[in-house]
Amino acid sequence: MELNVWLIVMATIAGPILAVQAQKMVERFRERRVRKLWIFHTMMATRGNRTATEHVQALNMIDLAFYGSKIFGIQQRTKNEQAVLDAWNDYRVQLNTAAAPNLGVWSGKCDELFINLLHAVSLDVGFSFDRVQLKTGSYTPIAHGDFLSEQTATRKLWLEVLQGTRPLKMEITNLPAAPAKPPTEVEKHQLPQA
Repeated sequence: MELNVWLIVMATIAGPILAVQAQKMVERFRERRVRKLWIFHTMMATRGNRTATEHVQALNMIDLAFYGSKIFGIQQRTKNEQAVLDAWNDYRVQLNTAAAPNLGVWSGKCDELFINLLHAVSLDVGFSFDRVQLKTGSYTPIAHGDFLSEQTATRKLWLEVLQGTRPLKMEITNLPAAPAKPPTEVEKHQLPQA
């Protein structure tokens, strides 16, 4: 057989295989982008309540979503992915550092590092938010903060009661009057007749 025939046969066999591999690469890229966008959207939506379960889940997914990819067995990350991982590492170290003795300084540092992380993620997913907008652009109603504080206080008080460290106060303010018993047959005969 001639070379042309062999080339046609090879192209006929390799064409579908290469097309499937290309489709798989596109799907992997799309999945990575969806994961990154989910993290960014969740962090933006919950930046006013950083103790929300969804917020913590998004933070814990950063290592996986921004890991990069392996091409021919070689680990590769973009510059933006590496910036996200570096910012997340700095923020995570601060979060895992004890806040005592100065909670205000610790909290301020957390805020700064969180904004750096959010900015790095925004750049990686293709948004160009500036740090000021990321820091001041969220809205959290006072009622939400009050609700969370009251819920935390209530939970702590009930735990103290259940653990036996706080008594459950009971106070009787009004006793109901005892119902009158109907007279017995003997008492009926002893009652003066009118």
